[in-house]
Amino acid sequence: MKKILFFAFRDNPLCFIHVLLNSLDLAKQGMEGKIILEGEAVTLVPLMADPSHFLHPLYLQVRQQGLIIGACRACSLKLKVADAIEKEGIPLIGEMFGHPAMSQYINTGYSILTF
Repeated sequence: MKKILFFAFRDNPLCFIHVLLNSLDLAKQGMEGKIILEGEAVTLVPLMADPSHFLHPLYLQVRQQGLIIGACRACSLKLKVADAIEKEGIPLIGEMFGHPAMSQYINTGYSILTF
């Protein structure tokens, strides 16, 4: 099975929609398409959690399918969204000086795509 991991760094919702859509499409096709939020992308979580946000329906689908691995602990704390992310039940991860290490996922067979 193909394993893809999207490392999303940008806080641009119009860019992030492609992460959500592709993650869902990979799952539908029987592949694995997981997401890690890094950098400024962590600030999207409180926005997408709002039912009035245009990404909310896709965000809910991704969450319900367990496609989000986690959000960067260091960036979430620095950008003051750690509490909002934890409230959403998204783990704060960061085994590399507070940031998620790509090597961990590469070693388990993931191909990494950055957005």
